[in-house]
Amino acid sequence: MRRSSDWSTMSNSTKRRNVVRLILAWYRRNGRVLPWRNISNPYRILVSEIMLQQTHVRRVLVKYPEFLRRFPSLRALAAAKRSEVIVAWRGMGYNNRAVRLHRFAQAVAGQYRGRIPRSLDELRALPGIGRYTAHALLSSAFGMQLPVVDVNVQRVLSRIFWRMESIAAVRKSAEIWQLAADLLPEGKAYDWNQALMDFGATLCTARNPVCAVCPVAGVCASRARMKRKTLRPRHPEPAMDGTPNRFYRGRIIEHLRTITNSRGVRLDLLGRRIHPKFSRRHEPWLRSLIAGLQRDGLVRVRTAGTPQTVWIGLA
Repeated sequence: MRRSSDWSTMSNSTKRRNVVRLILAWYRRNGRVLPWRNISNPYRILVSEIMLQQTHVRRVLVKYPEFLRRFPSLRALAAAKRSEVIVAWRGMGYNNRAVRLHRFAQAVAGQYRGRIPRSLDELRALPGIGRYTAHALLSSAFGMQLPVVDVNVQRVLSRIFWRMESIAAVRKSAEIWQLAADLLPEGKAYDWNQALMDFGATLCTARNPVCAVCPVAGVCASRARMKRKTLRPRHPEPAMDGTPNRFYRGRIIEHLRTITNSRGVRLDLLGRRIHPKFSRRHEPWLRSLIAGLQRDGLVRVRTAGTPQTVWIGLA
């Protein structure tokens, strides 16, 4: 490996080429073997991309084959009821991803006869598809020369090419997308994108980067000055009695998955299921959670008899 003094005399373009070369070499030796890699089925790749958002690979490795057995094709997913998709998503968390994936499948089935389009503009116009997912899908399934930037890539490129003051710091997303596009090696976009993600997930991690064995430690702009202090604290989350609302949202969906009748469950009974000390004072809070889940397309709400008699079920 070059000494850091050698790196300092290189031009910026030479540094970039060497970073790409060294990380690709590292990936060839250390890249993870995953069931959604080196395949060309765009539906299977899309399912993996949606599942991997905010979820650890270990959990996805379990749920991915289960989900594909239940919905083996995009048409099968599009034909399913939304409640069936939400039930199949059990154990993954962030249940609105199941809704997004289902809406996408229905849109593709209706507009493109079940074939995922290869155009970036057409993909971005479909529901539930952002810039990252569109680029990842086109790069992985169709071999297009497109950069892919997730939180791992943003962190890795920030640290290597800018002087980050702490392990929590990253550059602005627009800067990273531009750099990622500039770094793309001709004809190797897929391998490069996968290499960066693995590099960030296993070596240049958020809390414990392993700089001692990093193949680009000599050129990393942040290694010598990056303070290993704890990540900056998050803003306080909305909560009830000390428990964040997102946990209660998850409990609501988890309980509704167990309901087999067509009506669902009464609001007051649902409250007692998710909160051990539920009382009338909690009702406005519970109604606000339900309203949010309804906006996200996860639940349906029905009033029977009086306004006070509300039934909740999966959408």
